[in-house]
Amino acid sequence: MVVARQGARSSPRVPFEWAPAVVLVGGLAVAVAWFAWRSVSWPLVHDAPLMHYVAWRIAQGAVPYRDVFDMNFPGVYLLHLLVLTTVGAGDLAWRLFDLAWLAATGVVLFAIAAPWGRPAALGAALFFALYHVAGGAWQAGQRDFLLCVFLLAGALGVARWTEARAGAGAGRPVGLVGGGLALGAALMVKPHAIGLAAAFAVLVAATARRSKDGIVRPVGILVAGVAVVPLAVGIWLAAAGALPAWRSIVLDYLIPLYSRLGRSRPWLIYRPDVWLAIAVGVPLSVAAAIAGRRFGPRHAVAAVGTAYGVAHFLAQAKGWEYHLYPLAAFATLLLFAEVGVAASSPRRPAAIAVLLAVLVPAALLAGKAAATSPAGWERAKAAQAHRLSDELAARLRPGDTVQVLDTTGGGIHALLRLGVSEPTRFIYDFHFFHDLGHPTIEALRRELVRGLDARPPRLIVLFEEGWPSGGYARLDSFVELRERLARYDLVRPGPGYRIYAQRDRS
Repeated sequence: MVVARQGARSSPRVPFEWAPAVVLVGGLAVAVAWFAWRSVSWPLVHDAPLMHYVAWRIAQGAVPYRDVFDMNFPGVYLLHLLVLTTVGAGDLAWRLFDLAWLAATGVVLFAIAAPWGRPAALGAALFFALYHVAGGAWQAGQRDFLLCVFLLAGALGVARWTEARAGAGAGRPVGLVGGGLALGAALMVKPHAIGLAAAFAVLVAATARRSKDGIVRPVGILVAGVAVVPLAVGIWLAAAGALPAWRSIVLDYLIPLYSRLGRSRPWLIYRPDVWLAIAVGVPLSVAAAIAGRRFGPRHAVAAVGTAYGVAHFLAQAKGWEYHLYPLAAFATLLLFAEVGVAASSPRRPAAIAVLLAVLVPAALLAGKAAATSPAGWERAKAAQAHRLSDELAARLRPGDTVQVLDTTGGGIHALLRLGVSEPTRFIYDFHFFHDLGHPTIEALRRELVRGLDARPPRLIVLFEEGWPSGGYARLDSFVELRERLARYDLVRPGPGYRIYAQRDRS
């Protein structure tokens, strides 16, 4: 028998009922820290350079929409402009911004889940962080990811007000004001957020009605808060002279044409194994909360957000993984809502089921993160943009312009690196190759040709891969553009892209 020395300090023991929570949260923390560290070297790639370029053009005096043709909402440009003017346009700057935004999203998730206990709050924040870093380099700073912090902040404000009313409190409007402002900011990133704002307005009205108070005032406060940011952005666009062009892009192109482009099967989900595990875990957690009479206003708000997340993904119907971000954020809250209770009594079958429902998708996400962490294809795409920028730099003189015919292959990224503008407002070329014969597409084609004739670029870069389909042969359907290219010399025939240079008139 070994006898402890008198006066020696005994190590504090973790109570058995807390051991599952420590293992779960600690494991998530280690995984997130490891994969976040490995992501620091990820390159700026895919969609982010495009938005960087638009923001750079705005900083140079360009008017959004009028001088740059793009379908995104102005809040996206403002966020990228913030990054460019504070930390710059480099790879590391983008990684730091993305990780800082992820931390902010985690803080809001923690705040929403805090009443359910530390294991639930920490677990939800860490699980969403693991979900994000498992997405890979191309998901960094995606618009639907940026959207989440505003959606969650809106949910937090509505939840706090709803709890106060449900508890016969005064229900001070500060929660509705803050929630409305956050939801209004979300609208300027993606207009789809109007669906969540409307759902929360219905929830606020129902809560006010149950408490036998008037519904006009609380709903009015929420709606007024939602209107503030869009109104401010609208004033900015109007002062810049961008509103007519924005209206034309939205009404003539975005809604009738682009919304139908590249649509996939509406049920298609990338890595369905993770989502099947989440789809099993969320109802289990909700059922446990209802059975234990713990289902409260925050559960209801998270459930409304989850329903919105499903609609957000299905309504866009393109099957792109980043469209799942709002669903992932709100589903994470419901998934972890019962973790604290389950960890306190882990021997019960229901508790074991709840804990397994969290562990399984977490393990699947860790496996996915291990696969995406090297960022193989993203690094190859970034390298192509760097290679192109070097090739262009060798052929350009000060003041020259370059027209890029590309989608996300890296052409605009190369212009961003060089600080070179285009002679037209088109940063993509897919607008010209779908819905042929439609008046809007024909008008865009004529505008491109007029711009090339009025301000002939020194170089034209044609990327081989079109979107949603097509190779170099896609120019066969655009005779006028093919004729303009015939006036240039092909100085770089491919693969990947072709470079055409102005013919030496001497």
